[in-house]
Amino acid sequence: MALYSEKVMDHFRNPRNVGVIENADGVGEVGNAKCGDIMTIYLKIENDIIVDVKFETFGCGSAIASSSMATELIKGKPVSEALQLTNKAVAEALDGLPAHKLHCSVLAEEAIKAALKDYYDKNHIEYDAGQFPDCASCGHCCGK
Repeated sequence: MALYSEKVMDHFRNPRNVGVIENADGVGEVGNAKCGDIMTIYLKIENDIIVDVKFETFGCGSAIASSSMATELIKGKPVSEALQLTNKAVAEALDGLPAHKLHCSVLAEEAIKAALKDYYDKNHIEYDAGQFPDCASCGHCCGK
């Protein structure tokens, strides 16, 4: 059995939505150099819809594929729906990730949530803090 699914390989070799959005409405960065994966998600939001999303990821193929798939899953969606995206949904959309690479899908979820929180903060939109887990207690390698 192959270590990576065809979808993972496709999103690694042909990542969607790579780049930066200047004057993004929300930006989220997670990860650190110690664990090797850093993801930044940029959001453009109009009328509560994510009209554009871009990413920059420094990391392994699974991190790039997870970032790419996550952006595809939220593009064109309402903010409230994007906020519900889980790492499990990202991994399933990629037809699975090896167990030792599941943290990549977690980072993609966290980067999107960080960008949405940034959007809420910039626009003084009230939100339930419980929607955004305390990064210091999550147990992942983002280092915040």
